[in-house]
Amino acid sequence: RETSVFQANDEKNVVDLEFGPRMSFASAFSSNAVSICHACGLTTIDRLERSRRFRISGEKELTARAMTAIRDILHDRMTEQQYTEPISTFEINVETEKVTTVPIMAEGRKALEKINNEKGLGFDDFDLDYYTNLFKDKLKRDPTDVECFDMGQSNSEHSRHWFFGGKMVIDGVEKPKTLFKMVKETLTEESKQNSIIAFHDNSSSIRGYKCNALKPTIVGKASPMVVEEQTLHPILTAETHNFPCGVAPFAGAETGTGGRLRDVMATGRGAYPVAGISAYCVGNLQIPEYELPWEDKTFVYPSNLAKPLDIQIEASNGASDYGNKYGEPVIVGWSRSFGQRLPNKERFEWVKPIMFSAGIGQLDGRHTTKGAPEKGMVVVKLGGPAYRIGIGGGAASSRVQSSENADLDFDAVQRGDAEMENRMGRLMKACCDLGDNNPIISVHDQGAGGNGNVLKEIVEPAGAEYDIRKVYLGDKTMSVLEIWGAEYQENNALLINACDKESFAAIAKRENCPIRFLGEVTGDGKVVVRDSQDGSTPVNLPLELVL
Repeated sequence: RETSVFQANDEKNVVDLEFGPRMSFASAFSSNAVSICHACGLTTIDRLERSRRFRISGEKELTARAMTAIRDILHDRMTEQQYTEPISTFEINVETEKVTTVPIMAEGRKALEKINNEKGLGFDDFDLDYYTNLFKDKLKRDPTDVECFDMGQSNSEHSRHWFFGGKMVIDGVEKPKTLFKMVKETLTEESKQNSIIAFHDNSSSIRGYKCNALKPTIVGKASPMVVEEQTLHPILTAETHNFPCGVAPFAGAETGTGGRLRDVMATGRGAYPVAGISAYCVGNLQIPEYELPWEDKTFVYPSNLAKPLDIQIEASNGASDYGNKYGEPVIVGWSRSFGQRLPNKERFEWVKPIMFSAGIGQLDGRHTTKGAPEKGMVVVKLGGPAYRIGIGGGAASSRVQSSENADLDFDAVQRGDAEMENRMGRLMKACCDLGDNNPIISVHDQGAGGNGNVLKEIVEPAGAEYDIRKVYLGDKTMSVLEIWGAEYQENNALLINACDKESFAAIAKRENCPIRFLGEVTGDGKVVVRDSQDGSTPVNLPLELVL
């Protein structure tokens, strides 16, 4: 019979460790393996995972501290766990957290301060005063913890750029222009003649040309390709993913690449990604056995951030890995390392790294402008399932990182699934290939704030009503707060007309891309989230007061 070296372990100072996906987390490997099994007719298989076993030995017995360090190195504690004994089922017994209310009516601002500290919402004094007044004086009710978490993420600096758009007062003198206004003034009247999209939407675009493009004769089915004339405008988007790369370099860079890819495909009413750019700025690399005279060995780095050399290697690997699996080449980039003690004793260094991701694409001239939400339109989410990952990323990226927030910061980093994004990209491409018959009225990619952000943006200012239980879940133990606020990746939100639901679903089925129809535009200016499981209303917010 087949045996394993791990079955016999009588040696001293030897430890066997096994790691694999969390019981509640179906991995990207599983989703692809299950798809293959179903395509082969093995439809009773709903999850298939792989684990890794390690045998660790040493001259002396390993200490508890050493074992902790080894475990941290060998697995991703966000999505994986140690199997202390062979597993026989993926089922777990976990009690899901209930929605609670924050007693602002009775305790005032102190109640908001408490949840702000507990959940790491990133509210400053202005936010605390504003939201206390909003609920106590205007809405005259206690908010739910879901609503507080929602506003902490979707109204964070990361999501709304209050600093760049706010008034600048320097030495007591208010400046006549905001930072955003100064940047926007670079778009002159002359350059506007060549501009298609600037300072709004997910990417910028300049005027393109009529081109010959290969198109399927029948979208959504196997069919011959033909050459068609199509007006294509070049588009460019760029962003940084600094905080996630500092905390978890590989995952931070791959999801930075994935998020930027979705920015390209979510431009206008849908666009085509072409190629990517990746770049990095880190501190002194301190490469072993490669000493450089300007690198100061006494520099101390925060315990909650990865070392510069690890960031440079793992972030580069993450960005390339995601691009390769999606099918987008990374064609150019750069890397910089700097850290120095200046003559005035001040230290200058990229301790928190810069991970720069940019992408170019093409936009059909018929799809340059998003349509406005109208009553009766359907809101559909497409992409992978929700998991308990990326919790609080918008607020985490907007606050000062510290060792005290290390666990919150790690929880806030997303994890990527490039193969799922590839499926979503094919569905978006098929819709764009329909030309004048493109069913997509408007599209927003899901990023910071998760559902709580993207499902408000897509229907602003008309409003909508959703059923939280219609969200596609990969983890059945998630609370309502986690479903609404988790920044799980590979998701877009679309507006389509009700009459297009059937044809849209048919294309999604062909591309093997999960979709969920979550709700409809109501036209009353409010976003209302119902829970059909218990009849409660976890979210009921007027858009004009929270966006």
